[in-house]
Amino acid sequence: MRILYFGTPAFAVPTLQRLIEGPHTVCGVVSQPNRKQGRGRLSQPSPVAQLALEKDVPLWRPEKVGSKEVQLALAKQEADIGIVVAYGQFIPRKIRELPSLGYLINAHASLLPKLRGASPITKAILDGDLETGISIMRVDKEMDAGPILLKDKIRILSEENAGELTRRLAGVASDAVSRALTEIEAGAEFEPQDHSRATFASKITSLDSELDFSETADSLSRRIRAMAPKPGAFASCPTGLVRILKAKILEGDSDRTAGRYWVEKNNADAPLRIATSSGYLLPLELQRPGGKVLRTKDFLRGARLPENGSFGPIGGAARLKSNLIDIKHQK
Repeated sequence: MRILYFGTPAFAVPTLQRLIEGPHTVCGVVSQPNRKQGRGRLSQPSPVAQLALEKDVPLWRPEKVGSKEVQLALAKQEADIGIVVAYGQFIPRKIRELPSLGYLINAHASLLPKLRGASPITKAILDGDLETGISIMRVDKEMDAGPILLKDKIRILSEENAGELTRRLAGVASDAVSRALTEIEAGAEFEPQDHSRATFASKITSLDSELDFSETADSLSRRIRAMAPKPGAFASCPTGLVRILKAKILEGDSDRTAGRYWVEKNNADAPLRIATSSGYLLPLELQRPGGKVLRTKDFLRGARLPENGSFGPIGGAARLKSNLIDIKHQK
């Protein structure tokens, strides 16, 4: 088959790479326009666009994929089917129905109808789900609500963060899309979703990155994993803002007020403990704005936390956003 591919981030690269290798023909790639990235704020192509350029595949990077110009250009490719993997724009009906089969399929990173929306991987970890996967569905007007062809499940590992889970699911998506194309050629049918069972994963905001130590240690640990490696989970401490990228928990009843900490410099495994509403959070990797990611013992050496103090939430989305930018632009 001749395939139009719609994708943007690194998550979508393994599927495109596999499609380029055959047996089908990728007749065009549509990705988001170049964006300014990194400390130098230089305009750079998306990971998917970069691969298309390297493989000399026809590439479009429109601000609006539904424009007449884009529609005419894509129609000339005479595609049989379109594949969408984390593209990032609403695709209007006139584009969805361009291929000869009359539709596009999408690889979505959840077990639909659970966790429709923009952040299913993060939300699955936040919710403490034990499994997730990839669903291959037909793209419809309503987000992630189209009929389903197949699902591939995987277990979420106990210490896995969002970045690690995303990389694993990217490989699962590649396999699932390949199998879906084989099934479509064989005449497989799509089955409608049970919309009454749908749940949603809205776009992550800066407030989702705040750590509130009145929550349980288990909940805080999940939030840290869900936000790692970017944007990270943030808290305030006596020396300022800190990003916690990795932590473990110690269960049990806390004998201190939530957020209070103590330092045990001779304890190599847990030199810093923070009380929560239930159990203790033991940070393993921390970072200050403008600084490097440090193991806890190295962080404590430079931070010089006072003996009596607390960790707590940031207390304002605007302040958190400004500090997120400082860290995001580091190499």
